[in-house]
Amino acid sequence: MTNEFVLEAITREFPESVISSSEPYGMLTVEVKKDDIKKIIHYLKDSSLEFNFLTDICGIHYPEFPDKEIGVVYHLHNMMANVRLRLKIFMSRENIEVDSLVDLFAGANWMERETFDFYGIKFKGHPDLRPILNMEDLGYHPMLKEYRLEDGTRTDKDDNMFGR
Repeated sequence: MTNEFVLEAITREFPESVISSSEPYGMLTVEVKKDDIKKIIHYLKDSSLEFNFLTDICGIHYPEFPDKEIGVVYHLHNMMANVRLRLKIFMSRENIEVDSLVDLFAGANWMERETFDFYGIKFKGHPDLRPILNMEDLGYHPMLKEYRLEDGTRTDKDDNMFGR
């Protein structure tokens, strides 16, 4: 199974959903429409493509792109053919909600809770969406790039050391 074969299968089944694709470091990366992500992942899991292992779900934040400020990245793996796939969706800050995958992959439970905890992304249909690593009363999502990385009272470090 090749990246071209997988991309062709996704494009054939969901022609209006694929926004872009690339192959950084040899891994097929496909950006798709947010509203279609669950249908696409369900197809990838239950079809002959057999992407039956959800490796990771994580959030990303690009404050410099208001229409695509918040993103969710899904990593899937076909273990029989040893093929990996990265799916990305993006959304604006005003519409920060996406369908949960817990009914497709039980392991998505913790990953979605972590992504909610750190980025504030809500997963519709999640059975227990609450903070998993941060304190319940924290009041903000620490991985968003709107908070300083270092304590403002420190003079030995600043955010420029972290690429900001």
